Amino acid sequence: MKNLAFLLGAILLMGFTGRCQSTASVAGPAAIETPAPQSQPNILLIFSDDAGYADFGFHGSKTMPTPNLDKLASEGVRFTQGYVSDPTCGPSRAGLITGKYQQRFGYTENNVPGYMSEVSAALGDEMGLPVEEKTMGDYLKAIGYRTGYFGKWHLGGADRFHPMKRGFDEFYGFRGGARSYFEYPNPPKWAMDQMERGFGVYEEPQQYLTDDLADETIRFIEKSEGQPFFAFLAFNAVHTPMEARPEDLAKFPHLDGNRKIVAAMTVALDRAVGKVLDHLEAEGLAENTIVIFTNDNGGPTDKNASSNYPLSGTKSNHLEGGIRVPFLMKWPGRVEAGSEYHQPIITLDLLPTFFAAGGGDMGQLTDLDGVNLLPFVQGDQSEAPHQQLFWKKQARAAVRMGDWKLIRFPDRPAELYNIAEDEREMNNVADQHPEKVREMYKLIFQWESTLERPRWMLKRKFENVDIDRMDAYRDQSQFFQEEREPADSGR
Repeated sequence: MKNLAFLLGAILLMGFTGRCQSTASVAGPAAIETPAPQSQPNILLIFSDDAGYADFGFHGSKTMPTPNLDKLASEGVRFTQGYVSDPTCGPSRAGLITGKYQQRFGYTENNVPGYMSEVSAALGDEMGLPVEEKTMGDYLKAIGYRTGYFGKWHLGGADRFHPMKRGFDEFYGFRGGARSYFEYPNPPKWAMDQMERGFGVYEEPQQYLTDDLADETIRFIEKSEGQPFFAFLAFNAVHTPMEARPEDLAKFPHLDGNRKIVAAMTVALDRAVGKVLDHLEAEGLAENTIVIFTNDNGGPTDKNASSNYPLSGTKSNHLEGGIRVPFLMKWPGRVEAGSEYHQPIITLDLLPTFFAAGGGDMGQLTDLDGVNLLPFVQGDQSEAPHQQLFWKKQARAAVRMGDWKLIRFPDRPAELYNIAEDEREMNNVADQHPEKVREMYKLIFQWESTLERPRWMLKRKFENVDIDRMDAYRDQSQFFQEEREPADSGR
């Protein structure tokens, strides 16, 4: 009726003024008032750091209140067998951002200055994602997305590895692998730990960093009006150093030590996630935004008191607690709210999933190891997304094939587990299935034959450290079982 009244008024006006205007020209202003809706979905990828598999309400934790992430889980799909491509920070991120097993381009080891072998082919700032590898930012920018990266980069310190040279329009974060959550009073030992806005403009945060990163992501979203955005929010929480706000610590008087601190850091993480998700709702963007939440590797129990229970193991090893991570996806109207997906998937799948959702030509993705997850979670394809999944760290390696998982060790015979029956990996059945062991052992070798040699290497002693950590935290029930609701099977 409003448009009809406007049209009649315009006709009367033409009659009084004698102007000769067409109906189409009169209708023009009404069309401008109602622009066509944005066809491509926005994409928000939220990445936590070193969080324990069990340390979320949606995974049954009674210790960690995570209402915002729990709400996200209830509004989308929870992947009960979501994996990363490596149990450490840098390689895991290299796989995620390229959609490829990072060992294919030699990004095999974590890149931590001061911990590397002196005979590495690359050291310091030169340990970065090869410039010939295309990133998630490159792919999405090419199909019209405005791209921003906020938080921990850890994919190389040299300028040529900078996020804004790797497909991202905006950056606010730090190039290294860990830093303080508070302002540094003096420049840190490693330049890569400084906060950076854009390229080469260094400024320290004026509030707790987890909150700061959420605010910067919101500013980026506000500036993206009219253009689809891809925001990669890469929190350093809950990675060391163990630092929390006093008011968050006060919420856990019954805890002490690092367990108290990691709980407070998790509260801050959930609060920051909630701020960004609430902004999407307030601005009417939530219905057309894909939101992913996941983590870079299993929790390092000995470093930050994170819990991976009921899974065995920790960060840096190939037990489930090192490579299986929390994994949520929300896309209103496209992904069923409150659903679960039980087939194994991996963070390599995110790049092709985002590219497909954004309308990209999937024929261009000819060299990726990830797959588009949408047909699987939407029920169009019933088979498993992957026939096998692989992991490798020096002599250590693992392969997942269906429900079977083989782990190859440097200091003991290979072990075989049926994850469907024994997700805690307590019952090694290698002796009962020697043919399966041989088959899967050869699968690992065949896959390894397609990989590049490492571009850099940690000092050899850290292999022993990783094995010792695995053995010490193989059975996490002795540490954390009392903190959980009755555990489901994760399947």
